[in-house]
Amino acid sequence: MHIEKVEAFHVDWGGSKSAWVRITTDNDEYGLGEASPMANGSASLEIIAGAFRPLLLQADPLAHRVLQDQLMHHHIKLGPEGAFAGALAAVDIALWDLKGKLLGQPIYKLLGGAWRTELPFYASIGNNGQRNVDEVCRVVESWLELQPAQIKIRFDGDKTQRDVDIAGDMAKARAVRKLVGDAFPLAFDANNGYSVQGAICVGRTLEELGYVWFEEPVQHYHMGSFEKVAATLDIAIAAGEQEYTLQGVQRLIEAGVDIVQPDIVKTGGFTGLGDMAALARAYGVDFVPHQTQPSIGHTANLHFVAGLTHSHHPCEYNDNSGRQNVVFKVPIQPSQGKFIVTDAPGLGLSVNEDELNRRIVPWRN
Repeated sequence: MHIEKVEAFHVDWGGSKSAWVRITTDNDEYGLGEASPMANGSASLEIIAGAFRPLLLQADPLAHRVLQDQLMHHHIKLGPEGAFAGALAAVDIALWDLKGKLLGQPIYKLLGGAWRTELPFYASIGNNGQRNVDEVCRVVESWLELQPAQIKIRFDGDKTQRDVDIAGDMAKARAVRKLVGDAFPLAFDANNGYSVQGAICVGRTLEELGYVWFEEPVQHYHMGSFEKVAATLDIAIAAGEQEYTLQGVQRLIEAGVDIVQPDIVKTGGFTGLGDMAALARAYGVDFVPHQTQPSIGHTANLHFVAGLTHSHHPCEYNDNSGRQNVVFKVPIQPSQGKFIVTDAPGLGLSVNEDELNRRIVPWRN
């Protein structure tokens, strides 16, 4: 058995695009993977189609760790971060999906089994920097109808500016706490929005309000700034969605970050994320993967979190639009505040082939 075909393509949702890969064997079984969607994932698709495909064709599809290492080091000057890591992730997720199908097992079992297959989620609510206090509260109320285990309010501001509206941000944090009550778990994502001094000011308010974690308070590439903020505040500091390598996650941990959040579609898929989880466990910090893609990336993350040793935080869910459900026979959505990971082989995604093929925009295949 060998890899017969590697297809890199966009899936057009009408207003947005996802970057997917389909890897097919000579017995016509295939696996699906997804790259990070930054700039529609176009750079990752180019890497897969132009650089990775020649090395993957005729290879053993079950040798995913060997293949990832070979792909990375053969083309290391393209990486190791950004679109390159996203391309590695898409290939790795597809190979794990394929492996599960070939062996008739869900991925979480191939990873070593599940601590739980019913996964609570936290509602990751974005664009709150653009809303007033009342608007923030209304969107939080709408998400509460899905029974999340936790709410995270994100600000998604202009990353070229900082400390734009500290008083307004704190007012929103107070209003959300008042809305949900004292006991409900809350998190606050600044999306790199503050200086060290601004982050400490906001962080002290979040501590007073009982927020669980304070995410990306400063620019992700300023490790020294993270170190200062983490050393000053008692609230857990979280970061990692913009790290792509094992070494990048290590630098965050050494800077004092309490919760690391790498993303399966950015960090080399199951293989890369697994190494990072082991590193976090060795350092004794919490591992809460970031994930905003509503189908392949989200489902892959559910399998990973199901088997994550001693995981106690809910998984991330930020898109309840159902916009990608059209290509799947079973919609990907929570029930009574939880996602259920099935025993179906691979990722467990049952694809509506006709609908998917109507939406595919090939990339140099």
